[in-house]
Amino acid sequence: MASIDVVVPNYNYGRYLRACVESILNQEAVTIRVLIIDNASSDDSAEIARSLAKDNRVELVLRTENLGTHASFNQGIDWAEADYFLLMFSDDFLVPGALKRAIDIMEADRSIAFAYGRDVSVRGSAAIPQIPPQPDPAPFRLHESRAFIKRFCRLGVFQIPGPSIVVRTSVQKRVGHYRTELPHSDDYEVWLRLAMHGPVAELDCIQAGIRSHDANRSTELWAHQIQHILHTAAAAKSFFDHEGGNMEGSRAMRRLAQRGIANRAYWSGVSHLIRRDGEAADLFKLAFRLSPATALIPPVGYLVNRPDTLRRIGSFLAGRGVASKRYVS
Repeated sequence: MASIDVVVPNYNYGRYLRACVESILNQEAVTIRVLIIDNASSDDSAEIARSLAKDNRVELVLRTENLGTHASFNQGIDWAEADYFLLMFSDDFLVPGALKRAIDIMEADRSIAFAYGRDVSVRGSAAIPQIPPQPDPAPFRLHESRAFIKRFCRLGVFQIPGPSIVVRTSVQKRVGHYRTELPHSDDYEVWLRLAMHGPVAELDCIQAGIRSHDANRSTELWAHQIQHILHTAAAAKSFFDHEGGNMEGSRAMRRLAQRGIANRAYWSGVSHLIRRDGEAADLFKLAFRLSPATALIPPVGYLVNRPDTLRRIGSFLAGRGVASKRYVS
């Protein structure tokens, strides 16, 4: 039976921690270890973590000082020794059967670096919804390594639910740690590095739940879209300044990423302008700086390439924004 190590960083999310960890422990047909790393929470997180550790599959690191999220991520990578690895925040949860579905695909093709699926959204402290049984085996699409990286560059964004990402541990070890100089786009940069080591499987089923609330790590990014775009640009730069710079055709790929991020900023500027949001001007300035051509010719092709364009237009016309804690578009 394949094994997986799951790292659950936590800070003052005691109200969500039990549901998160139980959703992991209740996974079937896979050997599981869980490491809860609490960053000196001031709520009841430590007490809840100790209660969960009565299950001998759960290990604890209860810090007396908040060392930040990167310290937790990287300690978890060092701790991992199972066949597979998953990093998920303590306010998220797994759908029943998620780990088996992902691991079955990766066991069948040992070249796959990581696998991910779709997510369901939960607002605030709402109960985890009843989710219909997902197909097993799960249908999936395999993205060749270079094609996966190129898609990010072309769109200037990842649309991947973080808590659904199951990584081959040997690949994570080769890739190494999260980079501390990237406070909000560290995950993007790691996913790009992981993809250099093999194809990526995209499961066509719900694998995880993402909880959105005011205390989310990326709440500030929701409020200021330009910040998320700038952090994405920093992730792309870091990738191509380091490992990505060794790819064949890396210069062309770097230019494609710059253009993709510019196009994303342009259309975000259009959306903000329609809503009469003052941030529109800054978004247009960013777009024109990164790709001066956008000042003359609207990048219509970008909308054609984005698979969520029609959904986003429909949501906008319906008067509701579309945003997610893990991937802001």
